[in-house]
Order: sequence, then C-alpha cells, then structure tokens
Amino acid sequence: MVNYIDYSEEVKKAKNENRPIVALESTIISHGMPYPKNIETALMCEDIIRKNNAVPATIAVIDGRLKAGLTQEEIEYLAKAKGILKMSRRDLPAVVAQKQDGAATVAATMIIAHLAGIKVFATGGIGGVHKNASYTFDISADLQELAKTSVAVVCAGVKSILDIGLTLEYLETMGVPVLGYRTEKFPAFYTDDSGYAVDYTVNDAKHAADIINAKWNLGLQGGVVVANPIPKEYSMDKDYIDNVIKEAIKDADKLGVKGKKITPFLLDKIKELTSGESLAANVKLVLNNSTVAAKIAYEL
Repeated sequence: MVNYIDYSEEVKKAKNENRPIVALESTIISHGMPYPKNIETALMCEDIIRKNNAVPATIAVIDGRLKAGLTQEEIEYLAKAKGILKMSRRDLPAVVAQKQDGAATVAATMIIAHLAGIKVFATGGIGGVHKNASYTFDISADLQELAKTSVAVVCAGVKSILDIGLTLEYLETMGVPVLGYRTEKFPAFYTDDSGYAVDYTVNDAKHAADIINAKWNLGLQGGVVVANPIPKEYSMDKDYIDNVIKEAIKDADKLGVKGKKITPFLLDKIKELTSGESLAANVKLVLNNSTVAAKIAYEL
C-alpha cells in the first residue's frame, strides 16, 4: 500500500504508537455542506476526536494519492475547489490512475480506512435503499461495502430521504449487525426515532467494542453499523421533516435529478425548506458521532 497511501504526520505517529484512530469522510466537506460551514464542521470533528483520546484521519484522494489524514490546507482545498469528484468504490481505480481529486463517500472511506488499518469511522448518515428503488434500482454502494469491509461505522442512522425499512432489510440480508448506541430505536438522521428497531442495544463504548471485536475475531468479515441518535435537544419533529423530505423528493423527480447528484440536491433543498434548521441538526449529529466513534476506537 505504500505505493498508494499517504499518512498525515499525526496519523503516522498514532499508527507507530498503536493509538486509536477514527476515520472521517470528505464528501461532507465537498458536497454535504456549504462553505464555510463545511470547513468549520470538519475541523470541529477532528478536534472532538482528539479531545476523546483518539486521532482523526479525514479520508480523501488528492492527485491520485489515497490520503489517511488531511492537513488543514487540504481540507480547505476540498471545501473550496469546484469539480471535486464524489467518489465511491467504482471510482477509486480511475481517480487513482488518472491522478485526480476525489472526496470519499461512506463506501470509499471504508475501503481506504481498511487499507490503512483504521477500524472505526464516524459519519453523518450512511446511504441506503432509495424510496423509488423498486423501479430505479437506486441502492447505495455503502450497503455492499458494509457487507464486505471490516470497519465499524458510527452514524445517526440513514438519511431520512431513504426507505429506512428496506435499508434495514438489506443490511439484515448482508449480515451487517445494527447496534443502537443507548437506544432500542433506529434513528433517522434528523430525528432520533425512525419507528424501526435496532438489532441490539449497546450501553456504552466498551459494550459496542466487545461486539465489534467478537465479530472480527470469529472471522466474520464486514462492517458494523453503530446507530447513534442525534441528541434529543436537536432532534427535529418527525412529521415536519417527513413532509419536507416528500416535497424535496417531488422537486428532484420533476427536475430528473438522479444518481450521485440526488443526495446533495435533496440535502440542499431540505436546508432551504427548513430555513437552515436541518443543516444545524446535521452539524450537531456528526459531532456527536465523532465523540462516540473516538470512545469506541479507544476501547478497541
């Protein structure tokens, strides 16, 4: 991997000292949030991981090099530059070979984290089965990645724009455990209760780490979803956000928005329709996930 991966000095030192490391995705910087909120949030996530006894490794590809850990200048570049590719598993070979720049989705972050020996990853929400997947076949590559790549993903559930029931069915079929961090309910990104249950509730980071460790020690490859609800005080009203999402999806259908463009379009539309409330919730939940991921990485 030395031919492909560059480690930041902080991550390299942590690896040499066998310290806990937490991966962070970069699409939230290039595609998920507007400037300058994207830079502010990325740096706050890194800081909160450090404050919880772990080392952050924001993941991306720059000039064809897999990056496990970014400098502040590299984060600012991803936040400001136009045309950064939103990169999943299928894109990695071309981006690397053509020496391009790519922001890592959940799937790509898991791959690069695994190659770099990083076991825990904090994100906002994972991708899943889209609401109209019965005729579009639009299912996120994140789910297949969770089935095959051994990284624990701490998230606030799946984005509420998705079909949560079908997403959980897919994860069950792929043998991916869904752990609820101090909750019996699977969260729905902006809200702390989707109406669906998790597979197992974990009481704290040690409990989560024990289950994750047991899975991999048994030779059961693949990821684990640690569903960590948005803090109660920032959770949005379920009926309100559901109606907003329906309106955003209608707009996407009218405009024919599909594929990689659908999630950034919907998140931006939801932000507009909620007058920025959804963006504020997004920041709070990703910081919360970073805290929990650092604690789990420490226990592992």
